[in-house]
Amino acid sequence: MNTPPPRPEAVEPSGGAPVRIGALVPLTRPGWVEAGRHLLAGIELAVDEVNEAGGIGGRPIALVVRDTAADPQRAAAAVDELAGLGVAALAGEYHSVVARTVAARADALGLPYLCSSAVLDALTEQPSELVARLAPAQSHGWRIYADFLLGAGHRRIAVAAEPSVYWASGTRILHDRLTPYGGTVVELDARAADPAALCDALADSRATALLLLAGTPEPAVPIVRAVRRDPRLPGLLIGAPAGQPEFAAWRTLLGGDGAAIPFLRYLPARLGPLGARVGTALRERLAEAPSFVAFEGYDTIAVLAELLRSPGADWDRVAVDGTRGRVRFSRAPGIGVRQWVWPPVQVVDRDPADLDNFRTLHTG
Repeated sequence: MNTPPPRPEAVEPSGGAPVRIGALVPLTRPGWVEAGRHLLAGIELAVDEVNEAGGIGGRPIALVVRDTAADPQRAAAAVDELAGLGVAALAGEYHSVVARTVAARADALGLPYLCSSAVLDALTEQPSELVARLAPAQSHGWRIYADFLLGAGHRRIAVAAEPSVYWASGTRILHDRLTPYGGTVVELDARAADPAALCDALADSRATALLLLAGTPEPAVPIVRAVRRDPRLPGLLIGAPAGQPEFAAWRTLLGGDGAAIPFLRYLPARLGPLGARVGTALRERLAEAPSFVAFEGYDTIAVLAELLRSPGADWDRVAVDGTRGRVRFSRAPGIGVRQWVWPPVQVVDRDPADLDNFRTLHTG
């Protein structure tokens, strides 16, 4: 039986000015607020624990939080403000289009930035020595999702996509992975058609799976309701690789209609002692089960604390036991930032028989 390690004993920081870390999270609409809340909970928990253990070289971490609201311009202004406040590093962000802006601005200002959750491969236009990422690159995770679809016998896939560089990149990854195996991707506009018209197009497409490459609750939730109730679409698999069903709001809004919708989740099959302890603490903070995004937030601060314990932003020397495994960074082909290669990846869904239970369908 594995016994979780005890929490670090409380140690008073020995003094000195706080080490400021800027945290960028979506806390208001149109940002994905629930993801932002989980990300911030993980970040704050880790800051508290680092400070209880003596801080960074005896100096406490002072967290400075800014809401990005999924707005790249707002995020860029926040980075400038945080730099003016003297932060030592930047952490966070969930939305890929925002994280790209944060990464570019941080690199220009000479600030280390650890991206917690955004997955778009092209996080920076040019290679950067200052930017690193915890989440797996989209090309890695979404290829695993495509392999799940192939293994389940799906060859003709429809995607209901909103216009976005992130969704367009996902569509391209799916197409490139499925085509060599005889797969076809049928593209539908999630915004141009109302749910009833989308169902008409689906019925004509002969697709066996529909992937929701769209935001939540709009337009993803109405699309799910319409598809579930359309008698022409029995047995159609609905998928959401970006993780919309991970959060409690999905269950609240859709009930049983939101079950059996596979999505990507960046957790191991079983958490180790550290992950289990942190998971319990996160559940207490959130008053609900923590998502993988909350664990990403915790690991972000654990990594940054290690990085900042010695001068220079040398990601290659960082090695940290995170909640989901040993975190080390390296260069991945085609990725311009230092990358954890790779976090654990699962394809899971909500169990129709128990909506609070997640079934593991595939691992990568």
